[in-house]
Amino acid sequence: IASAALAVSDIPWNGPIGAVRVGFIDGNVIMNPTRKEIINSSLNLVVAATEHNNVVMLEASADNILQQDFMKALKAGVKETQRIIQVIKELQQNYGKPKRIFENLPEPSAEVMESAKLLCETKITEVLTDANFDKVSRDQALDVIRQEAVEKVVENHPDCDPSHIYDVVNSTIKTIFRNLILDTNKRCDGRGLTDLRDISCAVDIYKPLHGSSLFQRGQTQVFCTVAFDSLDSALRSDPLTVLTGGIKEKNFMLHYEFPPYATNEIGRVGAYGRRELGHGALAEKSLRPVLPSDFPFTTRLTAEVLESNGSSSMASVCGGSLALMDAGVPISAPVAGVAVGLISVPNTEKPYEFMDYRILTDILGIEDYLGDMDFKMAGTKKGITAVQLDTKVPGLPLKVVMEALLQGSDGKDKILNIMTSVISKPREENKDNWPISEKLEVPVHKLSHFFGFGGYNIKKLRNDTGVQLTNIENGVFSVFAPNAAAMAEAKEVIDKLLIEEKEPQLEFGAIYTAKIVEIRDFGVMVTLYPNMKPALVHNSQLDQRKIHHPSALGLEEGQEIQVKFFGRDPASGSMRLSRRVLQTIPSQIVHNFHGSKNLSETKKPDS
Repeated sequence: IASAALAVSDIPWNGPIGAVRVGFIDGNVIMNPTRKEIINSSLNLVVAATEHNNVVMLEASADNILQQDFMKALKAGVKETQRIIQVIKELQQNYGKPKRIFENLPEPSAEVMESAKLLCETKITEVLTDANFDKVSRDQALDVIRQEAVEKVVENHPDCDPSHIYDVVNSTIKTIFRNLILDTNKRCDGRGLTDLRDISCAVDIYKPLHGSSLFQRGQTQVFCTVAFDSLDSALRSDPLTVLTGGIKEKNFMLHYEFPPYATNEIGRVGAYGRRELGHGALAEKSLRPVLPSDFPFTTRLTAEVLESNGSSSMASVCGGSLALMDAGVPISAPVAGVAVGLISVPNTEKPYEFMDYRILTDILGIEDYLGDMDFKMAGTKKGITAVQLDTKVPGLPLKVVMEALLQGSDGKDKILNIMTSVISKPREENKDNWPISEKLEVPVHKLSHFFGFGGYNIKKLRNDTGVQLTNIENGVFSVFAPNAAAMAEAKEVIDKLLIEEKEPQLEFGAIYTAKIVEIRDFGVMVTLYPNMKPALVHNSQLDQRKIHHPSALGLEEGQEIQVKFFGRDPASGSMRLSRRVLQTIPSQIVHNFHGSKNLSETKKPDS
């Protein structure tokens, strides 16, 4: 809709753009799947493209889809966008306004531009070809070159705007940086086009935590921690969010933190912005497909970026996968992520094509900033779990995207080999501080006694032992204990609450002598044997006649009546008792548990 609106407006732009959502079900590509179809789909891919099959954006989450299936869906999605673009172009031709003309911003004279370039070209080349520089020292060296160039040019041309000189120097840095990669196939840190930075991994580095890991790739370092809690701690969305397509409940959450010191800066710590929310969501989508659906805990994974020089979100995926395995979460396979970049030379005659290009694996921050693409992909050895593509050019030929996908997949597999050398599968032996989760079944008729008045017993259990109970279904609970000692203590309390009282085995259809212990507006509460929890005989079951209060029959507390037992209600577990049915049946044996030693014949019921 936005693309069509811009097309018919007078605003200049390089559209139109078409966008589709693509699903993949049972080997078939589904265009713009319904909400029900997307639930059953192994792929949720959004593709945006311009004319000539040029991709401008990709966003995907996948259930570990095979690479060839992903490429098949991508091709089909791009093809579908071309049909949308054609319709928008027809709309523009029939109803579009003439595009307004705009003037370019003033630029410095050719003499000033040439003077600035001559002053800094050699020094910039020396900095960008010295692999001994790291991120901070390289940036500092380039800043010195900028400042010196501005001072000297302003000294010779006092009327020149210093901001224009800064722009010229920055443009020169970008041009030299890109040309060096295109001409030498070498990058500023000395790596080749497909080389990874040095990677180191470690797990179980902080013992008090349920799981932890440290993943470092070059100057990008992420510390990941895993903490378990009961299912009650799962995130539950409000009804409006659920209706608009959000998740109703999730028991896995990834928190991505990017403090200012990660980039050698100062600022407020803990302030979440677009970066933290977007990168955290991408990392969470990358890991979610390998998590078990029936895991008995709520899992919180925190990824704190300690140092950043590009691709911290993909480092969070790698570190998060290691931390989950260290915590014993039975993930189906390790997951790794990598960022792929691009340096291209546009074709002036055919803007939708490249004259030349280089695809870069595992990009630095400067390669992202001065390059043309940031293509993040995550997955296992088997397939892909998440993809995100951002471009800084009018569009990427589909051929280039496919090559980037293949090159990124090779890099991802190399990273997985390094990760699995540290820990290859989820930890099986339990740590001393690991929580415990077990299932508990409580007979329905004992639920009220088990909970106590106002849930007193459960609240006391949690306060005393730290154990939490989560209701899974009627009478079945998930018991969460922070450790084995707490579980053992809680079991003693639970066993006392559920101890079987010695009670007579009641026979279905038998007649018993009941003692009235309370008169209520809607019936009487009776007991059939000592220490029994009172059961209700409703007004409708007291007499053949319709009555509104037990007093109409002259019933009083302490009085004994005969009732017939019809078992227990399957939902509530309460007894089903009736006095009314005894008024129309012949005499039968009456069971009396209230002190009479001999069985007595049933008398005619009171009128």
